[in-house]
Amino acid sequence: MWLRSSYRRFWWSWGMSEWENYALSNVANIQIGGTPSREVSAYWAGTFDPGFPWVSIADLNTRVITETKETITRKGILNSNVKLVSAGTLIMSFKLSIGRTALAGVDLFTNEAIAAIVTQDRKVNPELLYYVLPPVAKAAITDTAVKGSTLNKASLGKLRIKVPTSYAQQAKISHILQTIDQTIEKTEALIEKQQQIKAGLMHDLFTRGIGPDGKLRPPREQAPELYQQTPIGWIPKKWQYATIDAVKEGIVDGPFGSNLKTEHYVSDPGVRVVRLQNIQATIYNDKDRAFVSDKHANSLFRNKVVGSDILIAGLGEERYPVGRACLYPDELPPSINKADCFRLRCLDGVVHNGFLMYFLNTWQAKSQVRKYEQGVTRPRINLGNMKKVFVPKPKPEEQITIFSRLEELTAKVNAETTYLNKLSLQKSGLMHDLLTGKVQVNIDQPEVSHA
Repeated sequence: MWLRSSYRRFWWSWGMSEWENYALSNVANIQIGGTPSREVSAYWAGTFDPGFPWVSIADLNTRVITETKETITRKGILNSNVKLVSAGTLIMSFKLSIGRTALAGVDLFTNEAIAAIVTQDRKVNPELLYYVLPPVAKAAITDTAVKGSTLNKASLGKLRIKVPTSYAQQAKISHILQTIDQTIEKTEALIEKQQQIKAGLMHDLFTRGIGPDGKLRPPREQAPELYQQTPIGWIPKKWQYATIDAVKEGIVDGPFGSNLKTEHYVSDPGVRVVRLQNIQATIYNDKDRAFVSDKHANSLFRNKVVGSDILIAGLGEERYPVGRACLYPDELPPSINKADCFRLRCLDGVVHNGFLMYFLNTWQAKSQVRKYEQGVTRPRINLGNMKKVFVPKPKPEEQITIFSRLEELTAKVNAETTYLNKLSLQKSGLMHDLLTGKVQVNIDQPEVSHA
């Protein structure tokens, strides 16, 4: 595990005495890409022609690029102003999304919104530039020397970067940062894999359920006699179903208008307010906190939220769909829910809160919610329509078993996410220490394993 205490065992603090401040044009050639004509299909590779990688800003989402969404043909290269970018070269967006960087993992081409930074004379390590250049480029659009809404080749050349004079030190710094980046990438891949496993298990559990033997029932294709068609879709015959309205103990929306205004919010301490940004699919996000006074919270007693209450987002956006749900954590103090944040409690012994929360994040529930959505840019569902959503009703013991199995997977995802957040904080600290010269590497000291 990466710990900052371990890297201090082999780095020395030497200050900024052996660092150089360069204009980018003095240490690199800047090469701007291009785009073959979209009107000539022969310039763009098809399904059976792999073509040559052509990078757009949409491809700048990984540290090293080896594949691109679009590829171009040899004719496209010869009949346009694209320029070859050799493997190992740093590329960076300088229009629209400024400062998004990647390293060319193979020989490739880029569009005109991306510059290739071809370093020369071994003054600057391109892998170190990957970390040094983005914040400089982003800051440059407000710098009077290069001011503008976008950068161009000339203004890129004026960007000034500070790096160690020793190329070996540059290489060591970039290697350290790459090592933690690789750990971050592996952790992200593991989380994605676990999320896929969880999604697959949710599908199976809410369409097949768990039989008396503790295993998933056979699929409907193998045992159609075990299943029934319902407003939810195909579910086991032993399951009942009902609307949320029929299984609720209570469901309330948050206070509107003058009942909860900006002036009612106070700094900690106070009573928490559950807001849309806190409600993620199956997970409560406690990073963004808001509070109201105890006195005002008491006036909103019908909106009280306690541990294991279901929270449902009545308003969505592109990344966060309407109808997503989570449980309010047991370890948090009571709170109140804000407008468009529904608080749901199920009838005890009829539907388990945790079971229903997971169901609300399945495609079976989402497809029902979509029927009632209103709005275009930000879809919304009102409380009355939310009550009409059908939910399954297995026997209570099966509900609890399903909930427990999904909680086990969620706990694994949460643990890896916590580790990922820790790595990101450590990387931020490393970059501050190493890229400001506060701490410099000792290139003669072997590295310590962080596995």
